Amino acid sequence: MRILRLSIFTLALAAAFTLAVDAADARVGGGKSQGSRGGQTFNPAPPTPTTPKPIAPIGRSMTEPGAPSKVQAAGRPGTSATPSRLGGFGGLLMGGLFGAGLIGLLSGNGLFGGLTNFASILGLLVQVALIGGAAWLALNYLRRRKQPAPARAPAFQLSSTSARDLLNRFRQTLASNGGSAASGTPALAIGPRDYDAFERLLREIQNAYGLENTEALGAMTTPEMFSYFSQDLAENARNGRRNELSGVKLLQGNLSEAWREAGSDYATVAMRYSLVDAMIERATDSVVSGDRVAPREVTEVWTFRRDDRDPDQGWQLSAIQQT
Repeated sequence: MRILRLSIFTLALAAAFTLAVDAADARVGGGKSQGSRGGQTFNPAPPTPTTPKPIAPIGRSMTEPGAPSKVQAAGRPGTSATPSRLGGFGGLLMGGLFGAGLIGLLSGNGLFGGLTNFASILGLLVQVALIGGAAWLALNYLRRRKQPAPARAPAFQLSSTSARDLLNRFRQTLASNGGSAASGTPALAIGPRDYDAFERLLREIQNAYGLENTEALGAMTTPEMFSYFSQDLAENARNGRRNELSGVKLLQGNLSEAWREAGSDYATVAMRYSLVDAMIERATDSVVSGDRVAPREVTEVWTFRRDDRDPDQGWQLSAIQQT
């Protein structure tokens, strides 16, 4: 009897947990941290007043962990081909020994007939060392000639600007941008028109997802995020359900960071918003989870991407992270 009660309690707890998960995962994105933030995909976004606590890392992304971004790859000096295992001085030495062996064979004294005494070996080593040293000096000279001279600021600029002035200018730049720049990337200024676009995308993406309007979703999201949303919508259809979303309203928002990378602009924004979110049974039109009337509050971090090569396309949703 005790075991039976324990089993019933366990099943009830599991059912309640399942309903809670369904309600939490009903909105666009399914309550997951997914997408790409360029070279900052796996770096934590700076905290904001909206999201003072750490943000959940991205768990599903087409960006490979540890892979260098396009910016890092462009700035990284090119690597030469894999050197030979017998390159450099060792190659010259082996070449000299092999040449001496050939001379011995041609003269009829055997493969190592040209090295019959210590003097001949010593003389060979001295010759190889001289040849190797001359070759090293020549290659080093040519390499230095090919390297561009480092850019130097005029002396009057360095002497007329103090370290304190430079620090103040840097702080003013960050303040004018409305947020910090990602580490190692150029800062990006975000203005009122950009904030209006972010709020509009928050509302329209949620509405399009609730209406299962894939054409509109494809225009407002990156191909990666569109593929995730399409999978979620297909999963709902297989389960005989649909996600009903309405009344999206932004309550608070803060820019976490903004930067430019490989011809694209990125902006990560923390947003607290309310919406009416319900999962509906298609056959009966009954509520499976959530509520059709009472709104609920959600805090998420959305990253938007804008391609410089297609400015008419504007900002698109590139990633969603949970708090």
